[in-house]
Amino acid sequence: MDYMQRALALAGQTLGRVSPNPAVGAVLVRDGRVVGEGFTRPPGGPHAEVVALEQAGEAARGSTLYVSLEPCCHRGRTPPCTEAIIAAGVAEVHMAILDPDPNVSGGGRKELEAAGIAVQVGECEQEAQRLNEAYIKHRTTGLPFVIAKFAASLDGRIAAASGDSRWISGPQSRQWAHEQRTTVDAIMVGVNTILVDDPQLTARPGGQESERQPLRVVVDGGGRTPAKACVLQGPGRALIATSDRFDPSWREALEAAGVEVLVLPGDGDSLDLVALLKALAERGVLSLLVEGGGILLGSFFDQGLVDKVQVIIAPLIIGAAEAPAAVAGRGAYRLAEAWRLREVAVERLGDDILVIGYPAKRGE
Repeated sequence: MDYMQRALALAGQTLGRVSPNPAVGAVLVRDGRVVGEGFTRPPGGPHAEVVALEQAGEAARGSTLYVSLEPCCHRGRTPPCTEAIIAAGVAEVHMAILDPDPNVSGGGRKELEAAGIAVQVGECEQEAQRLNEAYIKHRTTGLPFVIAKFAASLDGRIAAASGDSRWISGPQSRQWAHEQRTTVDAIMVGVNTILVDDPQLTARPGGQESERQPLRVVVDGGGRTPAKACVLQGPGRALIATSDRFDPSWREALEAAGVEVLVLPGDGDSLDLVALLKALAERGVLSLLVEGGGILLGSFFDQGLVDKVQVIIAPLIIGAAEAPAAVAGRGAYRLAEAWRLREVAVERLGDDILVIGYPAKRGE
């Protein structure tokens, strides 16, 4: 068994469920046998290392710990994991990557080494970084990791000329999309999407509402979101980002329904997206899924705020000049200015094609 790969697999089970903590998995091995393993529980619960140690009991003494992220050395909601590792008598620790959190940032490694524990860093480093890409960005920049996601026809349209957009993608793609929603902290759309489609924006894998729902965010500079919109109902929380151009009674109605109204700098419908991202990060949002429409996605791309792209391409051609495009905004005047993806992965979802990649810096 590849023990670090097992630790990463355990960590992957927690994505979207433990924020603002990182997704972490741990495996304890003694005499070539796994004696304990675990993954981090939701905030307030034990971390992966402690779960594995408790499972191992006395068998932890003299064992080797494989963990996907450097153990914490500070006291937060729970005691430091380094203390538990040292007290349990673990002989060796393999950590995939160091924790970028300023409260840790190599401190966990130093504490373990000072206690005479052998430490190795870097095993499965790239996989561990990808797993916690949102956590790493949040801790190093103070901003959420932004994923641009949309479904489009072969000719890049997200709706017909009439505005009809149900359904461009097939059932397998929609199921995949709901599963993805369970792994992020927030979902964002522009107000036009609300007015045209009236979506719920909840995570419903298998047709069942997920226990943990992402924060639903609507960018609405002019205060046009109806108080009875589906996005403001149902489980979980909703937030409207707006400017100061709204009717006070509109805000009162939304707040009476339990919706947070966040007023940001901006000119009408054009809000300060960086200020919005900072506000979301302060609310514990590590990962943000921007689902459209084209105007909002165009703004994110124009400002270079997209970290990852997830596109579902459906095998149909819509045509019509007035049919809305997947991404609007200023865009690229020359091809050299276009966003090109790197580390591209492609897979089939029924008849649809899923393309995932990371925007490279322009000119790369």
